[in-house]
Amino acid sequence: MPHSRRLQHALLNLGVVALLALVLYWAEQRAGEYQIRLLNNAAIFITLAISYNLINGICGQLHLGPNAFVTIGAYTSALLTLSPAEKELTFLITPLIWPLNQISTSFLVSLVAGGLMAVIFAFLTGFPVLRVRGDYLAIVTLGFGEVVRVLANNLQWLTNGPLGLKGLYPYTNLWWSWGVAVLALVVITGLVNSAYGRAMQAIREDETAARAIGIDPFRHLMLAFLVSAFFFGVAGGLLAHLITTISPTLFTFFLTFNLLIIIVIGGLGSNTGAVLGAVLFTYGSEVLRAVEEPITFWGLKLPGIPGMRMVIFSLALLLVIIFARQGLLGRREFSWDGCQRYLKRLTRGLV
Repeated sequence: MPHSRRLQHALLNLGVVALLALVLYWAEQRAGEYQIRLLNNAAIFITLAISYNLINGICGQLHLGPNAFVTIGAYTSALLTLSPAEKELTFLITPLIWPLNQISTSFLVSLVAGGLMAVIFAFLTGFPVLRVRGDYLAIVTLGFGEVVRVLANNLQWLTNGPLGLKGLYPYTNLWWSWGVAVLALVVITGLVNSAYGRAMQAIREDETAARAIGIDPFRHLMLAFLVSAFFFGVAGGLLAHLITTISPTLFTFFLTFNLLIIIVIGGLGSNTGAVLGAVLFTYGSEVLRAVEEPITFWGLKLPGIPGMRMVIFSLALLLVIIFARQGLLGRREFSWDGCQRYLKRLTRGLV
């Protein structure tokens, strides 16, 4: 790509970021609490979705354990931001272990620590996990997610067990959530467009052929595993300080299932699709709340059906798999060149 065009694209990207900042500033000043909550949820799901897409879509590995790393990041960040006095009041049955009972850090430090702790666990589990493929990889990562959830439910001296952690300060705002989402998008898109990313895609298409031309699958998959785990952990910290209360029941397999719906509907292997899927899922979940509430139809009172939203999302996933197996965008990505070509075709059609 010529230097002038690369510079033009960089300026356009900066313009989009500036426009996003203006929208967030307007929302912070004018939008209601409900709309701000939805925007925060959308940003966190964007971070989770593009991180999940890196290992599932770009590398082509069926990873079913992101909820484990979200759990680790959430608890790490929460434990670091609580003050010693708050920890003493929270851990009533079994005291929190030293030195965590005395440590209190800023929100930024806690987010980075949550991401790094998730990376450490990803590194330790990556050696056995990434030696298997296909269904075996799915089973192993699913089991890891359940192990972390069970440990969070039973290690009262560390997680406060089923009682969870309450009274967290709501640090997460639009700037934190969308700032992390933009950072994750920039980092993961840069990785995908690099030589490492092309090697990951080669592994996805044919691992044997990739190995034959000198690509080390374990090394590249481990890199993707660690990068995605870091952003899972950071997103977990943001989620914890958005809802201000966490417990093991928050991080079940349904979180992973939601992320799987997002990236499949958006398009496996497309970061643009992951972003689109996350936004559609966030706002679609709120729109579909109506199906879980009692309604009156032509004088007939119909009771609400709890969980009907997930049934509808499951049906949507089934329809996408049957009729649009590549998702909404497939593996296509947004690009300024593609946008320019589309505008030219549109202009010719109008003329």
